[in-house]
Amino acid sequence: MKYIWELERAYMKNILDEFPDPKPATTTVATLLKRMTVKGFIGFEQHGSNRLYYPLIKKTDYFSLHLKNLINDFFNNSTTQFASFFTTEASLNETELKELRDLVDKQIKSNSKKK
Repeated sequence: MKYIWELERAYMKNILDEFPDPKPATTTVATLLKRMTVKGFIGFEQHGSNRLYYPLIKKTDYFSLHLKNLINDFFNNSTTQFASFFTTEASLNETELKELRDLVDKQIKSNSKKK
């Protein structure tokens, strides 16, 4: 997805060119593109025997979906358990923890105004 977002519209050859060496096999990338198409993350236009791929989902929406799945699968659908794990295991320094606290405080204020 990273390369498709960066390129915006790309043929498989363009996508393969973005990978660092050693590049994955063409069949591996083709399988991933097919799976992402089936899941609705990317679309394509057929140009002869080639497909021009493009994203159907924004990066933030894609990340949000995967984060929700991660929280559901590994933290019993508990954002509190996730936050606890993240803050203890990510080795955040004091400045980062304060920035995180400020973000949470800002979101609490924003949610309070919506009520």
